[in-house]
Amino acid sequence: MINTKRFTEEQVKRYSRHIILPQVGGKGQKKLLEAKMLLVGAGGLGSPAAMYLAAAGVGKLGIVDFDRVDLSNLQRQILHGQSDVGRRKTVSAAETLCEINPDVELVLHEDRLTSDNIMDIIHEYDIVVDGCDNFPTRYLVNDACVLAGKANVHGSIFLFEGQISVFLPGQGCYRCLFPEPPPPGAVPSCQEAGVLGVLPGIVGTIQAAEAIKLVLEIGISLNGHLMLFDALDMSFQKVKLRRNPSCAICGDSPTIKELIDYEEFCSLLAVPREC
Repeated sequence: MINTKRFTEEQVKRYSRHIILPQVGGKGQKKLLEAKMLLVGAGGLGSPAAMYLAAAGVGKLGIVDFDRVDLSNLQRQILHGQSDVGRRKTVSAAETLCEINPDVELVLHEDRLTSDNIMDIIHEYDIVVDGCDNFPTRYLVNDACVLAGKANVHGSIFLFEGQISVFLPGQGCYRCLFPEPPPPGAVPSCQEAGVLGVLPGIVGTIQAAEAIKLVLEIGISLNGHLMLFDALDMSFQKVKLRRNPSCAICGDSPTIKELIDYEEFCSLLAVPREC
């Protein structure tokens, strides 16, 4: 029999569809209520990820974003609405998530992530869900997670395609897959090239599922694999990944032992956003 004595009557009802799952149960739901996750970005990927993580009952959810809501965001960034245009995304996101589930403790980080502040931010979380939209932040998040020993649930989108992976401490990282960023201008931003509005919903939801599975310790995670999704032909493909012993940060003899200047590393003076 499932023990629900640790939950309020409202929580038993709210999480009943989780609690009756043998793979979750009361024990698993308690793990979710004790989980601490950091969401990088409250945009296209962050919107569905945040909404499902909050609905699932993740106890502490940090949100990092320094942008304000723009009208062009509303085609895909479902955390925000018409009345939020011009407001900080963190504030808009918090209002939406509180309506979904007041159980969740929301921590808003309204600064741009940098090498100077990221370690102080991520130390209080167990899992980082990376929904950022630019290469400097992606490498910054990766390197910080490696150095801090944090799980990194990665997602990215482009036009009609998306990719998702999970990087666990000591088992490979984003740099094993992409040692260096593409040349400046080689990959246009969503603002320049566009993006199918539902695409981040699909990718961000998968990121949420992977993060929840990590907390519950169930199923087979995308650790060691890269999931590729193409919305045009509705195909999913899993590519096997291996830790690179020569990786600059997680390899056998790492050359990166502290955070660097990531905009210089990516040769970008202006960071493209809008995904």
